[in-house]
Amino acid sequence: MDNQLDIATFAGGCFWCMVKPFDQWDGIHKVVSGYTGGHIDNPTYEEVKAGNSGHFEVVQITYNPSVFPYEKLLEIYWQQIDPTDAGGQFHDRGDSYRTVIFYHSDEQKQLAERSKQQLGESGKFKKPIVTQILPAAPFYPAEEYHQNYYKKNKDDYMEDRKKSGRDEFILEHWNEKK
Repeated sequence: MDNQLDIATFAGGCFWCMVKPFDQWDGIHKVVSGYTGGHIDNPTYEEVKAGNSGHFEVVQITYNPSVFPYEKLLEIYWQQIDPTDAGGQFHDRGDSYRTVIFYHSDEQKQLAERSKQQLGESGKFKKPIVTQILPAAPFYPAEEYHQNYYKKNKDDYMEDRKKSGRDEFILEHWNEKK
């Protein structure tokens, strides 16, 4: 078996809600909450949340593509977000919560563009797909208290997720609860 690892980076709103859907699969080695796409080095959560750094909240996934292909990551990603919302995700509003696929190779770019086109053509959404596809930028891990938040703060995580409306959206558009 090929043990070479690759990286995928996705912005899908609050990074707390984006870790668990990827974290539970064979072939996924780690999922790190962090920041990318901004104009300062080593941003803090407060700077990102305030919109002062230009960064997005993201998850960076280290995976084995021979066990868990990038196409499967894209499929999971689309099913976690509202790809038609240009102003953030669910109750998290602002530029740092917009949706972006950050590609690390030409192959990832092509696969992301194809999956976005297929989603747009699927008729699943009445509004246009606004998720951006951008080249990967420097990644900065978030503060430790943000890592694996769904495991360390289960009740707070579940309450935040419930309040956000994310699960209702997923259920309505994908017919499954995540």
